[in-house]
Amino acid sequence: MKERVRNVIVISDTHFGCQLALCPPSVALDNGGTYQPSVLQKKLWGLWQYFWGEWVPQVTKGEPYIIVHNGDAIDGKHHDSVTQITQNITDQVEIAIAVLRPIVKAKKCAGYYHIRGTEAHVGKSGQAEEGLAKALGAIPDEIGNCARWELWMKLNGSLIHFSHHIGTTNAAAYESTAVYKEMIEAYVDAARWHKQPPDVVVRSHRHRAFETRIPTAKGYGISLVTPGFQLKTPFTHRLALGRSSMPQIGGVLIRHGNEDSIFTRSQVWNIDRPKEVVI
Repeated sequence: MKERVRNVIVISDTHFGCQLALCPPSVALDNGGTYQPSVLQKKLWGLWQYFWGEWVPQVTKGEPYIIVHNGDAIDGKHHDSVTQITQNITDQVEIAIAVLRPIVKAKKCAGYYHIRGTEAHVGKSGQAEEGLAKALGAIPDEIGNCARWELWMKLNGSLIHFSHHIGTTNAAAYESTAVYKEMIEAYVDAARWHKQPPDVVVRSHRHRAFETRIPTAKGYGISLVTPGFQLKTPFTHRLALGRSSMPQIGGVLIRHGNEDSIFTRSQVWNIDRPKEVVI
């Protein structure tokens, strides 16, 4: 008898190919070169190993789980940036495959879904992520695409909606605004067309973990944003909210509980500030 799946692990914004993002211990490049990760990248790699080796087995209680990558798997060649390990997209996709394939092929992984992220990173229409998702054996949608813009998932009756993008803000006091709006807009649209509203709304893109919830007839309606696996980039230093804050690294568990309710749990690490200069 097949074991029931009631766990979903969500990761996002891995930005493989960036010097400031997740990177394996050694990278082979086109034309025979290699890249060795920085000290901070080695720290990210250690957190990644702990996440899958310790945290996921603990929070899923050793049960099977679905994995959803919620977009921006590779860094791409974007905004005239020069922070990439390589701007060869094939190399970036190969790095992603090398890191993601072991977790997708793990014994307890019961299925893998891939969401398309930002076109600036993953190509027009998310074409680079489509190739990556296909190589990883992602479960295709009804028209055959292995990477999709959105995913509606029924988890033992509870409905979850996944999509990469969400509005951002430069003020910490307003971080909840767009997150709450995503949930309310989903409720309004569901009521308008007599559809089941989502019990959980999952977004990414910000690289900052956040969650808001409101009481409903089924317990709680939850809207959340996932952390990522990328350090602060030059773009982040331009933002008021990003200049003084530190990167938030990790992922999210969505679990259907024993009382026919759904709940979430986030693992978020904060990277230390640079060393203080003492005068």
